[in-house]
Amino acid sequence: MLAIPAGMYASSGSSGGSGNGGSLEEHVRHELVMLPYYNVFDTLSFRVDDGTVILFGQVTQPVVKDDAERSVKHLEGVKSVRNEIEVLPLSSFDDRIRVSTYRAIYGYGPLQRYGLGSQPPIHIIVKNGNTTLAGVVANDADRTLAYVRANSVPGVFSVTNGLQVER
Repeated sequence: MLAIPAGMYASSGSSGGSGNGGSLEEHVRHELVMLPYYNVFDTLSFRVDDGTVILFGQVTQPVVKDDAERSVKHLEGVKSVRNEIEVLPLSSFDDRIRVSTYRAIYGYGPLQRYGLGSQPPIHIIVKNGNTTLAGVVANDADRTLAYVRANSVPGVFSVTNGLQVER
């Protein structure tokens, strides 16, 4: 399974190729990271199995789910797409936690460098007051620091640290 920010995937069977060079997985990943409304509060991953692309993740806007499917359908080598992306429920409570967690992590000096670029590597998923951190950080200290900062946000019921450390 390829988590878009983490850059890991599993594929079984023949994934097919793409006429433009590079693997089908690389092309699917590229299409997903280029989605216009995909942001730090969403997480996407996928698996390719014999030409079938299975999309996973959680997003805050239904348009991201639809755009993800639409963007990979047309790729050469894709026979079908199974879209298992969850659209998170609308909640002003969760929105406040998202913004507060973003500020707690990306506004904190030692972690500010992760906020640079168009796709910050630490994704913040909030569902019913429960926060999950997903993505990649440089070392264990940053992984722990992001978790501690997210845990300090008022109103958060729990924090799951799904951050991976770069290899």
